[in-house]
Amino acid sequence: MNRQNDKMELLGNAPIPKALAALGIPIMIGMMINALYNLADAYFVGGLGESPMGAISIVFPLGQAVIGLGLMFGNGAASYLSRLLGQGGRDAANVAASTALYTSTAAGAVMIILAAIFLRPLLTLLGATETIIPYALIYGRIYIVSCIFNVFNVTMNNIAASEGAAKTTMCALLLGAVMNIGLDPLFIYAFKMGIAGAAIATAVSQFVSTIVYLLYILRGKSAFTFSIREFRPSIKIYIEILKIGFPTLTFQLLTGLSIALINRAANEYGDAVIAGMGAVTRVTSMGTLVVFGFLKGFQPVAGFSYGAKKFDRLREAIKISILWSSIFCIAAGLLTAAFSGQMIAQFANGNEEMILAGQKSLFANGLSFSVFGFYTVYSSLLLALGKGAKGFILGACRQGLCFIPAILLLPKFFGLNGILYAQPVADILSAVITIFMALRLHRELTTAL
Repeated sequence: MNRQNDKMELLGNAPIPKALAALGIPIMIGMMINALYNLADAYFVGGLGESPMGAISIVFPLGQAVIGLGLMFGNGAASYLSRLLGQGGRDAANVAASTALYTSTAAGAVMIILAAIFLRPLLTLLGATETIIPYALIYGRIYIVSCIFNVFNVTMNNIAASEGAAKTTMCALLLGAVMNIGLDPLFIYAFKMGIAGAAIATAVSQFVSTIVYLLYILRGKSAFTFSIREFRPSIKIYIEILKIGFPTLTFQLLTGLSIALINRAANEYGDAVIAGMGAVTRVTSMGTLVVFGFLKGFQPVAGFSYGAKKFDRLREAIKISILWSSIFCIAAGLLTAAFSGQMIAQFANGNEEMILAGQKSLFANGLSFSVFGFYTVYSSLLLALGKGAKGFILGACRQGLCFIPAILLLPKFFGLNGILYAQPVADILSAVITIFMALRLHRELTTAL
Protein backbone atom coordinates (compact mmCIF):
# COMPACT_ATOMS: atom_id res chain seq x y z
CA MET A 1 0.00 0.00 0.00
CA ASN A 2 2.89 2.36 0.76
CA ARG A 3 4.24 1.82 -2.75
CA GLN A 4 0.85 2.72 -4.21
CA ASN A 5 0.59 5.82 -2.00
CA ASP A 6 4.05 6.88 -3.17
CA LYS A 7 2.88 6.60 -6.78
CA MET A 8 -0.16 8.77 -6.08
CA GLU A 9 2.03 11.31 -4.28
CA LEU A 10 4.37 11.43 -7.27
CA LEU A 11 1.49 11.98 -9.69
CA GLY A 12 -0.33 14.59 -7.63
CA ASN A 13 2.11 16.53 -5.44
CA ALA A 14 5.78 15.99 -6.28
CA PRO A 15 7.60 18.88 -8.04
CA ILE A 16 6.94 18.62 -11.77
CA PRO A 17 10.60 18.14 -12.82
CA LYS A 18 10.95 15.34 -10.26
CA ALA A 19 7.68 13.68 -11.33
CA LEU A 20 8.51 13.86 -15.05
CA ALA A 21 12.03 12.54 -14.47
CA ALA A 22 10.89 9.73 -12.17
CA LEU A 23 8.07 8.62 -14.46
CA GLY A 24 9.48 9.45 -17.88
CA ILE A 25 13.18 8.63 -17.76
CA PRO A 26 12.89 4.91 -16.84
CA ILE A 27 10.34 4.33 -19.63
CA MET A 28 12.46 6.45 -21.98
CA ILE A 29 15.51 4.32 -21.27
CA GLY A 30 13.50 1.15 -21.80
CA MET A 31 12.11 2.35 -25.12
CA MET A 32 15.54 3.58 -26.20
CA ILE A 33 16.92 0.08 -25.61
CA ASN A 34 13.87 -1.25 -27.44
CA ALA A 35 14.80 0.97 -30.40
CA LEU A 36 18.36 -0.32 -30.19
CA TYR A 37 17.12 -3.87 -30.60
CA ASN A 38 15.19 -2.78 -33.70
CA LEU A 39 18.45 -1.40 -35.02
CA ALA A 40 20.31 -4.57 -34.04
CA ASP A 41 17.66 -6.67 -35.80
CA ALA A 42 18.14 -4.63 -38.99
CA TYR A 43 21.94 -4.70 -38.63
CA PHE A 44 22.18 -8.48 -38.33
CA VAL A 45 19.57 -9.16 -41.03
CA GLY A 46 21.30 -6.60 -43.26
CA GLY A 47 24.30 -8.92 -43.34
CA LEU A 48 22.13 -11.49 -45.16
CA GLY A 49 21.58 -9.16 -48.14
CA GLU A 50 19.19 -6.52 -49.44
CA SER A 51 16.24 -8.89 -50.02
CA PRO A 52 16.11 -10.19 -46.41
CA MET A 53 16.55 -6.62 -45.21
CA GLY A 54 13.68 -5.59 -47.47
CA ALA A 55 11.60 -8.46 -46.05
CA ILE A 56 11.65 -7.18 -42.47
CA SER A 57 10.73 -3.73 -43.81
CA ILE A 58 7.72 -5.24 -45.57
CA VAL A 59 6.55 -7.27 -42.55
CA PHE A 60 7.04 -4.37 -40.11
CA PRO A 61 3.76 -2.47 -40.84
CA LEU A 62 1.75 -5.69 -40.53
CA GLY A 63 3.18 -6.27 -37.07
CA GLN A 64 2.48 -2.65 -36.17
CA ALA A 65 -1.18 -3.12 -37.08
CA VAL A 66 -1.48 -6.12 -34.73
CA ILE A 67 0.35 -4.31 -31.93
CA GLY A 68 -2.00 -1.37 -32.50
CA LEU A 69 -4.71 -3.34 -30.69
CA GLY A 70 -2.55 -3.36 -27.58
CA LEU A 71 -1.99 0.36 -27.96
CA MET A 72 -5.69 0.99 -28.48
CA PHE A 73 -6.75 -0.68 -25.25
CA GLY A 74 -3.58 0.16 -23.32
CA ASN A 75 -3.33 3.85 -24.15
CA GLY A 76 -7.10 4.31 -23.99
CA ALA A 77 -7.21 2.67 -20.58
CA ALA A 78 -4.15 4.59 -19.36
CA SER A 79 -5.82 7.95 -19.99
CA TYR A 80 -9.03 6.81 -18.30
CA LEU A 81 -7.19 5.20 -15.37
CA SER A 82 -5.07 8.30 -14.68
CA ARG A 83 -8.21 10.43 -14.51
CA LEU A 84 -10.00 7.87 -12.29
CA LEU A 85 -7.06 7.77 -9.89
CA GLY A 86 -7.00 11.57 -9.82
CA GLN A 87 -10.69 11.50 -8.86
CA GLY A 88 -10.14 8.78 -6.23
CA GLY A 89 -12.09 6.09 -8.12
CA ARG A 90 -9.93 3.06 -7.25
CA ASP A 91 -12.64 0.36 -7.63
CA ALA A 92 -13.76 1.68 -11.01
CA ALA A 93 -10.11 1.78 -12.09
CA ASN A 94 -9.67 -1.92 -11.21
CA VAL A 95 -12.63 -2.89 -13.37
CA ALA A 96 -11.45 -0.71 -16.28
CA ALA A 97 -7.87 -2.08 -16.14
CA SER A 98 -9.02 -5.73 -16.05
CA THR A 99 -11.52 -5.24 -18.86
CA ALA A 100 -8.94 -3.50 -21.05
CA LEU A 101 -6.26 -6.18 -20.57
CA TYR A 102 -8.46 -9.22 -21.24
CA THR A 103 -10.27 -7.63 -24.18
CA SER A 104 -6.98 -6.55 -25.76
CA THR A 105 -5.45 -10.03 -25.56
CA ALA A 106 -8.55 -11.72 -27.02
CA ALA A 107 -8.85 -9.21 -29.89
CA GLY A 108 -5.13 -9.57 -30.61
CA ALA A 109 -5.45 -13.37 -30.90
CA VAL A 110 -8.28 -13.06 -33.44
CA MET A 111 -6.36 -10.54 -35.56
CA ILE A 112 -3.19 -12.67 -35.50
CA ILE A 113 -5.10 -15.74 -36.75
CA LEU A 114 -6.55 -13.72 -39.64
CA ALA A 115 -3.14 -12.22 -40.51
CA ALA A 116 -1.52 -15.68 -40.52
CA ILE A 117 -4.22 -17.09 -42.83
CA PHE A 118 -3.92 -14.24 -45.36
CA LEU A 119 -0.19 -13.59 -44.96
CA ARG A 120 0.93 -13.92 -48.60
CA PRO A 121 -1.66 -11.53 -50.13
CA LEU A 122 -1.07 -9.08 -47.29
CA LEU A 123 2.68 -9.04 -47.91
CA THR A 124 2.12 -8.53 -51.64
CA LEU A 125 -0.25 -5.66 -50.86
CA LEU A 126 2.42 -4.13 -48.61
CA GLY A 127 4.88 -3.97 -51.51
CA ALA A 128 6.84 -7.24 -51.43
CA THR A 129 8.71 -7.95 -54.68
CA GLU A 130 9.17 -11.45 -56.13
CA THR A 131 12.67 -11.59 -54.64
CA ILE A 132 11.56 -10.36 -51.20
CA ILE A 133 8.38 -12.45 -50.75
CA PRO A 134 10.11 -15.79 -49.85
CA TYR A 135 12.04 -14.14 -47.01
CA ALA A 136 9.02 -12.14 -45.89
CA LEU A 137 6.92 -15.30 -45.59
CA ILE A 138 9.54 -17.07 -43.47
CA TYR A 139 9.99 -14.08 -41.18
CA GLY A 140 6.31 -13.12 -41.08
CA ARG A 141 4.92 -16.54 -40.14
CA ILE A 142 6.97 -16.58 -36.95
CA TYR A 143 6.90 -12.87 -36.14
CA ILE A 144 3.13 -12.37 -36.55
CA VAL A 145 2.27 -15.28 -34.24
CA SER A 146 4.67 -13.95 -31.59
CA CYS A 147 2.86 -10.61 -31.66
CA ILE A 148 0.35 -12.02 -29.13
CA PHE A 149 3.03 -11.41 -26.49
CA ASN A 150 3.57 -7.90 -27.78
CA VAL A 151 -0.15 -7.10 -27.65
CA PHE A 152 -0.17 -8.08 -23.97
CA ASN A 153 3.10 -6.21 -23.32
CA VAL A 154 1.99 -2.99 -24.98
CA THR A 155 -1.32 -3.01 -23.08
CA MET A 156 0.45 -3.57 -19.76
CA ASN A 157 3.13 -1.01 -20.67
CA ASN A 158 0.50 1.71 -20.88
CA ILE A 159 -1.51 0.58 -17.84
CA ALA A 160 1.62 0.36 -15.69
CA ALA A 161 2.68 3.83 -16.86
CA SER A 162 -0.75 5.23 -15.89
CA GLU A 163 -0.13 4.28 -12.25
CA GLY A 164 3.44 5.56 -12.21
CA ALA A 165 5.17 2.15 -12.41
CA ALA A 166 7.89 3.45 -14.71
CA LYS A 167 10.65 1.15 -13.42
CA THR A 168 8.63 -1.98 -14.14
CA THR A 169 8.03 -0.82 -17.70
CA MET A 170 11.72 -0.06 -18.10
CA CYS A 171 12.73 -3.50 -16.82
CA ALA A 172 10.30 -5.29 -19.16
CA LEU A 173 11.50 -3.35 -22.20
CA LEU A 174 15.16 -3.54 -21.21
CA LEU A 175 15.21 -7.28 -20.55
CA GLY A 176 13.39 -8.06 -23.79
CA ALA A 177 15.69 -5.82 -25.82
CA VAL A 178 18.89 -7.23 -24.33
CA MET A 179 17.63 -10.75 -25.00
CA ASN A 180 16.87 -9.89 -28.63
CA ILE A 181 20.25 -8.26 -29.23
CA GLY A 182 22.04 -11.29 -27.77
CA LEU A 183 19.94 -13.92 -29.55
CA ASP A 184 19.97 -12.33 -33.03
CA PRO A 185 23.56 -13.23 -33.99
CA LEU A 186 23.24 -16.58 -32.22
CA PHE A 187 20.14 -17.72 -34.12
CA ILE A 188 20.89 -16.00 -37.45
CA TYR A 189 24.56 -16.93 -37.86
CA ALA A 190 25.74 -19.40 -35.19
CA PHE A 191 22.74 -21.71 -35.65
CA LYS A 192 22.56 -20.80 -39.37
CA MET A 193 18.82 -20.13 -39.22
CA GLY A 194 18.99 -16.99 -41.35
CA ILE A 195 15.98 -14.67 -41.31
CA ALA A 196 13.93 -17.25 -39.39
CA GLY A 197 16.45 -16.86 -36.57
CA ALA A 198 15.74 -13.13 -36.40
CA ALA A 199 12.02 -13.80 -36.00
CA ILE A 200 12.60 -16.46 -33.32
CA ALA A 201 14.90 -14.10 -31.40
CA THR A 202 12.17 -11.45 -31.44
CA ALA A 203 9.54 -13.97 -30.27
CA VAL A 204 11.67 -15.13 -27.34
CA SER A 205 12.46 -11.56 -26.26
CA GLN A 206 8.79 -10.58 -26.32
CA PHE A 207 7.88 -13.63 -24.23
CA VAL A 208 10.48 -12.64 -21.63
CA SER A 209 8.92 -9.15 -21.37
CA THR A 210 5.52 -10.82 -20.88
CA ILE A 211 6.94 -12.81 -17.94
CA VAL A 212 8.08 -9.53 -16.29
CA TYR A 213 4.57 -8.07 -16.48
CA LEU A 214 2.95 -11.31 -15.26
CA LEU A 215 5.21 -11.32 -12.21
CA TYR A 216 4.32 -7.67 -11.60
CA ILE A 217 0.63 -8.59 -11.55
CA LEU A 218 0.89 -11.87 -9.61
CA ARG A 219 3.09 -10.38 -6.90
CA GLY A 220 0.55 -7.65 -6.23
CA LYS A 221 2.91 -4.79 -7.16
CA SER A 222 0.30 -3.06 -9.32
CA ALA A 223 -2.32 -0.63 -8.04
CA PHE A 224 -4.78 -2.74 -10.08
CA THR A 225 -5.75 -6.35 -9.36
CA PHE A 226 -6.51 -7.61 -12.91
CA SER A 227 -8.86 -10.21 -11.48
CA ILE A 228 -10.99 -12.17 -13.94
CA ARG A 229 -13.94 -11.32 -11.66
CA GLU A 230 -13.35 -7.66 -12.49
CA PHE A 231 -13.60 -8.29 -16.22
CA ARG A 232 -16.92 -6.48 -16.62
CA PRO A 233 -17.40 -5.26 -20.19
CA SER A 234 -19.74 -2.30 -20.35
CA ILE A 235 -20.62 0.36 -22.86
CA LYS A 236 -19.36 3.09 -20.50
CA ILE A 237 -15.93 1.49 -20.04
CA TYR A 238 -15.47 0.82 -23.74
CA ILE A 239 -16.54 4.33 -24.68
CA GLU A 240 -14.02 5.82 -22.24
CA ILE A 241 -11.26 3.50 -23.50
CA LEU A 242 -12.03 3.74 -27.20
CA LYS A 243 -12.52 7.49 -27.40
CA ILE A 244 -8.79 7.73 -26.67
CA GLY A 245 -7.73 4.25 -27.77
CA PHE A 246 -9.29 4.35 -31.22
CA PRO A 247 -7.32 7.44 -32.23
CA THR A 248 -4.20 5.69 -30.91
CA LEU A 249 -4.97 2.60 -33.01
CA THR A 250 -5.54 4.86 -35.99
CA PHE A 251 -2.14 6.51 -35.46
CA GLN A 252 -0.52 3.07 -35.33
CA LEU A 253 -2.31 1.95 -38.47
CA LEU A 254 -1.30 5.18 -40.19
CA THR A 255 2.32 4.50 -39.21
CA GLY A 256 2.06 1.07 -40.79
CA LEU A 257 0.27 2.52 -43.81
CA SER A 258 2.94 5.18 -44.27
CA ILE A 259 5.66 2.52 -44.32
CA ALA A 260 3.61 0.41 -46.73
CA LEU A 261 3.10 3.39 -49.05
CA ILE A 262 6.83 4.11 -49.00
CA ASN A 263 7.56 0.46 -49.82
CA ARG A 264 5.05 0.43 -52.66
CA ALA A 265 6.35 3.71 -54.06
CA ALA A 266 9.93 2.41 -53.79
CA ASN A 267 8.97 -0.92 -55.37
CA GLU A 268 9.73 0.28 -58.91
CA TYR A 269 13.24 1.35 -57.84
CA GLY A 270 14.18 -2.13 -56.58
CA ASP A 271 15.02 -3.99 -53.36
CA ALA A 272 17.95 -1.69 -52.52
CA VAL A 273 15.71 1.39 -52.14
CA ILE A 274 13.12 -0.56 -50.12
CA ALA A 275 15.91 -1.79 -47.84
CA GLY A 276 17.39 1.71 -47.58
CA MET A 277 14.08 3.23 -46.54
CA GLY A 278 13.65 0.39 -44.06
CA ALA A 279 16.99 1.31 -42.49
CA VAL A 280 15.88 4.97 -42.29
CA THR A 281 12.73 3.88 -40.44
CA ARG A 282 14.78 1.89 -37.92
CA VAL A 283 17.24 4.73 -37.28
CA THR A 284 14.57 7.43 -36.90
CA SER A 285 12.56 5.17 -34.58
CA MET A 286 15.46 5.46 -32.13
CA GLY A 287 14.66 9.13 -31.59
CA THR A 288 10.89 8.87 -31.80
CA LEU A 289 10.71 6.05 -29.26
CA VAL A 290 12.84 8.02 -26.80
CA VAL A 291 10.38 10.93 -27.02
CA PHE A 292 7.38 8.60 -26.75
CA GLY A 293 8.98 6.97 -23.71
CA PHE A 294 9.49 10.28 -21.94
CA LEU A 295 5.93 11.34 -22.73
CA LYS A 296 4.61 8.11 -21.23
CA GLY A 297 5.69 9.73 -17.96
CA PHE A 298 4.15 13.07 -18.91
CA GLN A 299 0.72 11.63 -19.75
CA PRO A 300 -0.22 10.28 -16.29
CA VAL A 301 0.93 13.54 -14.66
CA ALA A 302 -1.18 15.52 -17.13
CA GLY A 303 -4.21 13.24 -16.80
CA PHE A 304 -4.02 13.13 -12.99
CA SER A 305 -3.60 16.93 -12.73
CA TYR A 306 -6.51 17.51 -15.10
CA GLY A 307 -8.75 15.05 -13.22
CA ALA A 308 -7.82 16.71 -9.89
CA LYS A 309 -8.36 20.19 -11.44
CA LYS A 310 -4.78 21.24 -10.71
CA PHE A 311 -4.45 23.38 -13.83
CA ASP A 312 -1.35 25.32 -12.72
CA ARG A 313 0.43 22.00 -12.24
CA LEU A 314 -0.77 20.86 -15.65
CA ARG A 315 0.54 23.99 -17.40
CA GLU A 316 3.93 23.60 -15.71
CA ALA A 317 4.13 19.99 -16.85
CA ILE A 318 3.37 21.05 -20.44
CA LYS A 319 6.00 23.80 -20.41
CA ILE A 320 8.79 21.59 -19.02
CA SER A 321 7.91 18.67 -21.31
CA ILE A 322 8.11 20.89 -24.42
CA LEU A 323 11.45 22.30 -23.31
CA TRP A 324 13.08 18.97 -22.49
CA SER A 325 11.75 17.09 -25.52
CA SER A 326 12.66 19.92 -27.93
CA ILE A 327 16.24 20.12 -26.64
CA PHE A 328 16.60 16.39 -27.21
CA CYS A 329 14.99 16.43 -30.66
CA ILE A 330 17.14 19.30 -31.94
CA ALA A 331 20.36 17.70 -30.68
CA ALA A 332 19.47 14.20 -31.91
CA GLY A 333 18.22 15.50 -35.25
CA LEU A 334 21.41 17.45 -35.97
CA LEU A 335 23.59 14.46 -35.06
CA THR A 336 21.51 12.19 -37.29
CA ALA A 337 21.79 14.60 -40.22
CA ALA A 338 25.54 15.06 -39.71
CA PHE A 339 26.28 11.31 -39.66
CA SER A 340 23.47 10.07 -41.91
CA GLY A 341 25.79 8.40 -44.41
CA GLN A 342 27.78 6.54 -41.78
CA MET A 343 24.59 5.35 -40.06
CA ILE A 344 22.98 3.93 -43.19
CA ALA A 345 26.23 2.23 -44.21
CA GLN A 346 25.99 0.01 -41.12
CA PHE A 347 22.94 -1.74 -42.61
CA ALA A 348 23.89 -1.73 -46.29
CA ASN A 349 26.62 -4.39 -46.47
CA GLY A 350 28.43 -2.19 -49.01
CA ASN A 351 25.40 -1.65 -51.30
CA GLU A 352 26.02 1.84 -52.73
CA GLU A 353 22.49 2.28 -54.10
CA MET A 354 21.01 1.52 -50.68
CA ILE A 355 23.46 3.90 -48.96
CA LEU A 356 22.74 6.78 -51.35
CA ALA A 357 18.95 6.56 -51.03
CA GLY A 358 19.03 6.02 -47.29
CA GLN A 359 21.54 8.82 -46.63
CA LYS A 360 19.54 11.47 -48.49
CA SER A 361 16.33 10.56 -46.70
CA LEU A 362 17.93 10.25 -43.26
CA PHE A 363 19.63 13.65 -43.61
CA ALA A 364 16.28 15.37 -44.28
CA ASN A 365 14.53 13.37 -41.56
CA GLY A 366 17.20 14.43 -39.07
CA LEU A 367 16.60 18.10 -39.77
CA SER A 368 12.80 17.84 -39.55
CA PHE A 369 13.05 15.82 -36.31
CA SER A 370 13.73 19.10 -34.46
CA VAL A 371 9.95 19.82 -34.35
CA PHE A 372 8.92 16.30 -33.32
CA GLY A 373 9.00 16.94 -29.56
CA PHE A 374 6.73 19.99 -29.74
CA TYR A 375 4.25 18.14 -31.96
CA THR A 376 4.22 14.97 -29.84
CA VAL A 377 3.76 16.75 -26.50
CA TYR A 378 0.46 18.22 -27.69
CA SER A 379 -0.79 15.12 -29.51
CA SER A 380 -0.10 13.11 -26.32
CA LEU A 381 -1.57 15.82 -24.09
CA LEU A 382 -4.93 15.98 -25.84
CA LEU A 383 -5.36 12.22 -25.44
CA ALA A 384 -4.26 12.31 -21.79
CA LEU A 385 -6.94 14.94 -21.08
CA GLY A 386 -9.63 12.78 -22.68
CA LYS A 387 -10.07 15.11 -25.68
CA GLY A 388 -10.35 12.25 -28.13
CA ALA A 389 -11.57 14.09 -31.23
CA LYS A 390 -8.93 16.83 -31.09
CA GLY A 391 -6.24 14.34 -30.14
CA PHE A 392 -7.29 12.20 -33.10
CA ILE A 393 -7.02 15.08 -35.58
CA LEU A 394 -3.61 16.22 -34.37
CA GLY A 395 -2.20 12.73 -33.89
CA ALA A 396 -3.30 11.75 -37.41
CA CYS A 397 -1.39 14.62 -39.02
CA ARG A 398 2.19 13.35 -39.10
CA GLN A 399 1.60 9.87 -40.58
CA GLY A 400 -1.79 10.46 -42.15
CA LEU A 401 -3.36 13.80 -42.99
CA CYS A 402 -0.04 15.36 -43.97
CA PHE A 403 2.01 12.31 -44.96
CA ILE A 404 -0.40 10.44 -47.24
CA PRO A 405 -0.89 13.38 -49.67
CA ALA A 406 2.89 13.95 -49.59
CA ILE A 407 3.82 10.34 -50.46
CA LEU A 408 1.14 10.15 -53.17
CA LEU A 409 1.89 13.49 -54.83
CA LEU A 410 5.60 14.25 -54.38
CA PRO A 411 6.92 11.18 -56.30
CA LYS A 412 4.80 12.20 -59.29
CA PHE A 413 6.69 15.49 -59.50
CA PHE A 414 10.11 14.65 -58.03
CA GLY A 415 10.50 10.89 -58.62
CA LEU A 416 12.66 9.09 -56.07
CA ASN A 417 13.37 12.34 -54.19
CA GLY A 418 9.64 12.68 -53.56
CA ILE A 419 9.74 9.36 -51.71
CA LEU A 420 12.87 10.26 -49.74
CA TYR A 421 11.56 13.63 -48.54
CA ALA A 422 7.85 12.87 -47.98
CA GLN A 423 8.19 12.36 -44.22
CA PRO A 424 10.17 15.57 -43.54
CA VAL A 425 7.55 17.57 -45.47
CA ALA A 426 4.80 15.96 -43.35
CA ASP A 427 6.74 16.76 -40.15
CA ILE A 428 6.90 20.48 -40.91
CA LEU A 429 3.23 20.70 -41.88
CA SER A 430 2.24 18.85 -38.68
CA ALA A 431 4.22 21.30 -36.52
CA VAL A 432 2.43 24.25 -38.09
CA ILE A 433 -0.98 22.69 -37.37
CA THR A 434 0.13 21.99 -33.78
CA ILE A 435 0.74 25.69 -33.15
CA PHE A 436 -2.90 26.57 -33.86
CA MET A 437 -4.31 23.67 -31.82
CA ALA A 438 -1.98 24.43 -28.88
CA LEU A 439 -3.14 28.05 -28.73
CA ARG A 440 -6.76 26.94 -28.63
CA LEU A 441 -6.08 24.38 -25.89
CA HIS A 442 -4.39 26.93 -23.64
CA ARG A 443 -7.35 29.30 -24.05
CA GLU A 444 -9.62 26.47 -22.87
CA LEU A 445 -7.42 25.78 -19.83
CA THR A 446 -7.44 29.47 -18.92
CA THR A 447 -11.24 29.53 -19.11
CA ALA A 448 -11.43 26.43 -16.89
CA LEU A 449 -9.78 28.28 -13.98
